[in-house]
Amino acid sequence: MEDCIIIGGGIAGLQAAIQLGRYSVHRVLVIDKGTGRSTLCQGYHNILGWPDGVSGETLRRLGRDHAASYGVQFVQDTIEDAEKMESGFRLRGASGNRYEAKTLLMATGVTDRYPELPGLVPTLGRSVYVCPDCDGYEIQNRKTVVIGSGEPGASMAVLLHERTQDIMYVNHEGVQPEPETMTKLSELGIPYIEKPIAEVQCSEDGIISGLLLSDQQVLSAERGFIAFGGNTIHSDLAAKLGAELEHNRHVKADPRSKQTSVNNLWVAGDLAVHSELSTAAMGDGAIAAIWIHKALNKMNHKG
Repeated sequence: MEDCIIIGGGIAGLQAAIQLGRYSVHRVLVIDKGTGRSTLCQGYHNILGWPDGVSGETLRRLGRDHAASYGVQFVQDTIEDAEKMESGFRLRGASGNRYEAKTLLMATGVTDRYPELPGLVPTLGRSVYVCPDCDGYEIQNRKTVVIGSGEPGASMAVLLHERTQDIMYVNHEGVQPEPETMTKLSELGIPYIEKPIAEVQCSEDGIISGLLLSDQQVLSAERGFIAFGGNTIHSDLAAKLGAELEHNRHVKADPRSKQTSVNNLWVAGDLAVHSELSTAAMGDGAIAAIWIHKALNKMNHKG
C-alpha cells in the first residue's frame, strides 16, 4: 500500500509530488493518463523564473524528473473506479491494475471544450489562449479574435476589451448569446460574426495570422482566445468517493488544507474551486502535500 497516490501528473499533481517526495519518508505514486491542459499549452508566460515562457511539456518533464529524484514513482494509467476503505482507498485502472493508498490527492483537472479546427492546437498557449487572468497581457493592443460559442464567447470578448479595442468575436457554433451581452458587444464596438470557421491560419511556430471562414472569407488576427463553454470537470471519481461538489461540479475543499469532505481525500488545481492559474495550481499542490504529510504522520504515530 502506498502512503499517497496522486491522480494526475499535471502542474498541481507534480508540485504535490515534489513536496511529498522531499519529506523522504513517504511512498508516493503518481498515476497519470498523459493528457490534460498542460500537455497542450505551448507557453506559460506568468511563472516565476520563465520570463520568456515555458511549455507545459517542459514543465511536466522537469517536474517528473524532479519528483523522481526524491523517490516518487510514476505509472501511466487511467483510473476508472475508486472506493473508500477503512485503511484508505482502492483504485482500479484501465490497465486492469489495482492500487491502494492511505491518502489520495486528486489533481484530475479540467478539459476545455473546443472543436477540431485545423490549425488550432499548434497555437494553444503560443498565440491563442484560454485564461484571461493568465494571458490577457499577451493580447495587449493586438488585433485579437475570440473563437467561441454563444454566451461564453461573447462574455470573453467583452472582458478582453479592456486589453485591446481591436477585438472581434466569431461565434463558430451559432448559439445565441444573451441579449444583454449582445447589447454590450454593440456598445463597445466589438464586431460580431456568426459563421463557422474552416481553419485557423498560423505560422509553423504557432502564431495565428487569421481565420478562414466557411464562406472563404479571411479574417486577420495577431492573437486569439477560445471560449466555448461546456468544459469537462473531471470530478466523477471524487463524487463517487463521497466528496461534496459545487453546482458547477468543481470539488469543494477546505481552503486551508485542500482536504475534501471525505477524510484523507484532497484535491488540487483546476478540479478544486477554482482559479485556472498554473501558479495557483502549484500552490494548491504544495499546500495539499503539506497537510497530507501531517495526516500520514498522525497515522504512523497511532500505529
